[in-house]
Amino acid sequence: MDTLIIDLIERGGYIGIFLLMALENIIPPVPSEVIMGVGGLLVQRGSMEFWPLLLIGTLGTVAGNYCWYWLGDTYGYQRLEPFVDRWGRWLTVDWEHIAKAQLFFVRRGHWVVFLLRFSPFLRTIISLPAGLAHMPKGKFLLFTFAGSLIWNALLIKGGEWLGHWLEDSQHIIAWIILGMIALTVAGYVWRLFTWTPRAEREDN
Repeated sequence: MDTLIIDLIERGGYIGIFLLMALENIIPPVPSEVIMGVGGLLVQRGSMEFWPLLLIGTLGTVAGNYCWYWLGDTYGYQRLEPFVDRWGRWLTVDWEHIAKAQLFFVRRGHWVVFLLRFSPFLRTIISLPAGLAHMPKGKFLLFTFAGSLIWNALLIKGGEWLGHWLEDSQHIIAWIILGMIALTVAGYVWRLFTWTPRAEREDN
């Protein structure tokens, strides 16, 4: 049981990595730290190669982020705000968060898309304001790819290092992975149940 997640990712191969990394940026909570970290562990074991894993994982990240960019660029404020107000609970975000991210994006410029690849929460949410601001598609894809490439490389190398460090204690790695997933899920559940609709906050 303690190696189930590692085995599932290994069986999914590169296609599974791509899909998981895309979902990580669309549906919470799927932590990329676990996905690419396990990928690094599999590189250390010889089950995967570093460069294909890095490229495919990064393309998955870009694909997931592009979904949010496309929504913002295509539908704009008028059609997206009611959707976020209605379904934001399940995304653990509301329109106020989007508006603040939009303001931050406008003030800091397009490099925010690159720099926030290293932020666990903001790396996904910034893609929607980038689309709402109609950031040039090519620039968005380039900045997202470059930032994600660096972040994913660090995660893979971290997984490799962990695999070498605990080579004789593989069960510990599995429990570390389970602990990270549990913390991510707990954080998502906490945000889910403490999230208050914007209308209720304004009434108070």
